[in-house]
Amino acid sequence: MKGDCPLYRKKKDDTPMRSMTGYGQARSHQGSRTLTVEIRAVNQRFLEIKLNMPREYLPWEADLRTLIQGQVARGKIDVAIGRGTGNSTDPDSVAVEPNVPLARAYVDAWRELQRALRLPGEVDLGLLQGRTDLVRVVERRTDASAEIDLVRSVLERAVQAFNRDREREGRALGRDMLGRTRRLGQLRDRIARRATALGPQLATRLRERLATLLEGKDVKEDRLVQEVAFLVDRSDVTEELVRLRSHLQGLRTLLQSREPIGKKLDFLLQEVHREFNTIASKSADLDVTNLTIEARSEIEKLKEQTQNVE
Repeated sequence: MKGDCPLYRKKKDDTPMRSMTGYGQARSHQGSRTLTVEIRAVNQRFLEIKLNMPREYLPWEADLRTLIQGQVARGKIDVAIGRGTGNSTDPDSVAVEPNVPLARAYVDAWRELQRALRLPGEVDLGLLQGRTDLVRVVERRTDASAEIDLVRSVLERAVQAFNRDREREGRALGRDMLGRTRRLGQLRDRIARRATALGPQLATRLRERLATLLEGKDVKEDRLVQEVAFLVDRSDVTEELVRLRSHLQGLRTLLQSREPIGKKLDFLLQEVHREFNTIASKSADLDVTNLTIEARSEIEKLKEQTQNVE
């Protein structure tokens, strides 16, 4: 079954299991200019990319998104792209413009005062000092097409750093989840051994109960066999144990695969949980019940871990 099901097939890829959370940064210095890219991510079922960048790069937003989508399968991704210089004001990004009409109005007003009051001298720039409204700083729109190759390069390096961080956490997640999967296999095997021993025990238990009810009268053996057969058939969990073995092997295969596996893991864990639930509902044996409770506890922990797997 495992080899025939596409869910269990491994892809030939060099990417280890990744966490959805992570951080990556890359920076480039060219002269006085600095370009910085920071990437942060948190858990999310689907892929969502938020880009915060200078408006000059907006024409290439779709291209930059595609670059990220090629390296990230899911999660809420925040990408911040910043550009600047070592100075507080970048002379290449701003321009200082005089407000000539307002300055002319000031000069005309001074000259009118000069004529009205018969004042000597000439109107000069000294009279206009301190008037901050006579000049204005405006943002200069620049052509960023020459920068886009650098932006792509720095973004790629930031994504690589981001993925390394996610892979480091993914390895720790993988080790923990493999250990819990092995524990589920052990619990499954213990349930299988217990289920094998239940037939004879059911016969003994039923004989003792009937003897008590019949107050020492003989119990017909053929009737006893029928009752035991009915109880054993009703509590038979062979099919569930077979499916469990297959699902757990599928989990181990996925956890060692090198592809995004979060959604597949979530599906398989639902199947594993369903089989243990069915076993618990079929069995009236206390030991089996306790084993399924322990198994479901491990499954819940695996589900929590899966929420952080890409």
